[in-house]
Order: sequence, then structure tokens, then C-alpha cells
Amino acid sequence: MKYSFKRLQKWAILGIFVALVFSCKSTSVIKSGTVDENLTAKAVIRNHYYSHFNFKTLSGKMRIDYSDGESTQSVSVSFRMEKDKAIWLSAPLGIVKAYITPDRVSFYNKLDNEYFDGNFSYLSQLLGTDLNFQKVQNLLLGEPLFDLRDEKYMVDIANNNYQLKPKKAGDLFKTLFQIEPLNYRMATQQLSQPWEKRLLEINYKTYQKVNKWVLPGEIDILAVDGDNTNNIKVEFRNMEFNRALNFPYNIPNGFKEIVLN
Repeated sequence: MKYSFKRLQKWAILGIFVALVFSCKSTSVIKSGTVDENLTAKAVIRNHYYSHFNFKTLSGKMRIDYSDGESTQSVSVSFRMEKDKAIWLSAPLGIVKAYITPDRVSFYNKLDNEYFDGNFSYLSQLLGTDLNFQKVQNLLLGEPLFDLRDEKYMVDIANNNYQLKPKKAGDLFKTLFQIEPLNYRMATQQLSQPWEKRLLEINYKTYQKVNKWVLPGEIDILAVDGDNTNNIKVEFRNMEFNRALNFPYNIPNGFKEIVLN
């Protein structure tokens, strides 16, 4: 069975991309800070990487609102994550499940008796940049998709954030990053291919503090490919750090495999 590119976008973004975001219990919303106009781009980047945190697992629930301009969906899902190793997502009653590792992207849908089991190649094609588990995880933790220490950037002030643009424009796509001034977490990430009419924009609307960690509170994702536009809003609820978790996942017998064009 072959899927249209538009239908693939819905599954890829809704079923996998937003499966990776999270938050925590006992949280407080972080207020905005004030920029220091004297900071260099190098200092802003250094301060961002000082804010890194380590954990073993995350688990909880999230609410996802999705729209493609023609239809709208809202769903609450259960979420489990072992950092750098595995992501697990389950809709109520296990109707839809997803399991993602650094080498594998897999999900199944009991409503249609269908499944997909493959890699990140179609997500890379969909969003116009080379993606892997680590990059997607970084993006959804409020960290940059690319390591900012690998390039030289110019810094400006925009929307009360530090805005970073590469000194040397990329040949394949353009990038822009904004970092908020209080905790030096990402405020906006934007990757675009104007000549291909492709855009991926991630806006971190709020952050929250859980114990010593600063995590995204709400994220808006915009994905544009030609005439197709997808909007995703994610609200994070009741997450916990470092619980012992398992990741039950087995594709049911008799399901039809989703074959991508």
C-alpha cells in the first residue's frame, strides 16, 4: 500500500516528532529575562551549553493539537523516554503506538491495521535536513538541532532574545536561532530552503523549572513543504524524572506494512 506525501506528513510529524517532547510535575513557569547587549555570540553560545542537564528517563503524558489546514486533531498520549536510547508513545487503549531508537522509527495503528518500521530517511526528506535521533531529541529538549560550537555566528537582539545567524550562509539551507536571556535556552529554531519552499520553525513558547532543570513548557511547530502546512501545539503534563521504565512494543500479526513512495 502506498501513502500520499500529504498523509505521510501527518503520520511523520504527529506520530513521531511530537512523541519526543516532554515536561514535568511540580513545575513553575519561568518569567523572561533581560538581554545584555554587550555579550558576544561566543558568550551566548557558551552560556547555552552551560545550561545542559543530565537525566536517565522521563515519563508522563502530553496533549497534542494538530492541524494541516483541512483537518484538526487533539489527543492525549502516554510518553516514556530513555535518554539517547528509546522513545515510546501510546494513545489511549494502545490504539496507536510508536517506538523510536537511534536506528529505528516504528509505529502501528490498530484502527487501520497498518504499521511502519524503518529509519529516519523519510523524516529527513520531509523536513529538508538530515535528521537522526540525537538531533530530534536536542530540538525537543530546547537545545539546537546543530552544535552551535561548530560554526561562527553573528549576534543581534530580536524579540528580547539573542538572535544567532551563521557568518557563512549554508549552501543547502538557511538557519536562524534565538536564545532566551534568562536561562539561555532556545526560544526559536528555524531551518529553511526558500528555493524548495520548505520551512521548519520551532517556537518554545514557555519554559518551566523542575527541581534544578529548565525544560520546555509549550512548543509550537510549523512545517511547510510547498503548498502543505502543518501546525502542532504541544502542552506538557505530569512528567517524572528517572523512574524505572519498560517499553512494551510488538507489531500485531496480520497488519499491512506502510510502503513509502
